[in-house]
Amino acid sequence: MPKRILQGVVTSDANAQTVTVSVERRFKHPLLQKTVRKSKKYRAHDENDTFKVGDTVRIQECPPRSKTKRWEVIAE
Repeated sequence: MPKRILQGVVTSDANAQTVTVSVERRFKHPLLQKTVRKSKKYRAHDENDTFKVGDTVRIQECPPRSKTKRWEVIAE
């Protein structure tokens, strides 16, 4: 099974080797047919602390790195 890849914006880089990425998805409401925006935050591993708040990054699934980290940053 391939690893999922998501794109989002870094919202926090306060922790060592970790960034918080907010990923937004858009879909049509099944009944009202209005476009709905939902966002979810993921904690991702950033080995060299290269990404800062506001950067657009791509993250992919990885084996668990800690209690909350299941993703790693792959590109900008």
